Amino acid sequence: MRGTRADRPGPAGADADRPAPAGVDAGLVETVAGGGRVLGLTFDDGPNPVDTPRLLDVLRRHRVTAVFCLWGDHVEAHPEVVRRIVADGHVLGNHGMRHDDMGAWPPERIAADLRATDAAIRRAVPDAPIPYFRAPYGAWGCSPAVAAGLGMRPLGWRLAVGDWDPPPGTDEIARRLLDGVTPGAVVLLHDGGGDRSRTVAAVDRVVPVLRAQGWRFALP
Repeated sequence: MRGTRADRPGPAGADADRPAPAGVDAGLVETVAGGGRVLGLTFDDGPNPVDTPRLLDVLRRHRVTAVFCLWGDHVEAHPEVVRRIVADGHVLGNHGMRHDDMGAWPPERIAADLRATDAAIRRAVPDAPIPYFRAPYGAWGCSPAVAAGLGMRPLGWRLAVGDWDPPPGTDEIARRLLDGVTPGAVVLLHDGGGDRSRTVAAVDRVVPVLRAQGWRFALP
């Protein structure tokens, strides 16, 4: 996810190329389970061969599990990083093959893109589940219903930190995280699509502060 639509994810469309399997909901997932001060970290546009491993080191040190929404072309370029994401216990999401705006695409074109991205991920990690899809740019169109038809929940967010280009500094990213988080929020950050060293540093700084304030980290 990058761009200007982070604060306005649209509703799920009514059409898809096939019905959703039983138990797969096409409604956007924007919260994590549990009451009180709980939040979930999600990262888009990776894998990045430099910043994603550094982020994984940070998350491991702080014992946080996150969702990584993967850009298909980047998966094909760096499958070893995807394998490490899975080995570290994190959860995967499909973020499209080439980070295209799918908002006006017909269902069959969306389905073909999502299937191609799933195939790229499974070539890297054949047995790893891919439970989520996140639309590039938050341009949902009819993609939630299509994703559900392919067995993936559409993953939204409650807080988009805005760490994409032009990237703010570490201090500003940390401030936006601390000031913007609300109970139950899914938080949108980036580990790819550019230099994400500031995001990595901000996460490293903020997680212990939030824990000291009584926040817990959970998955959507």
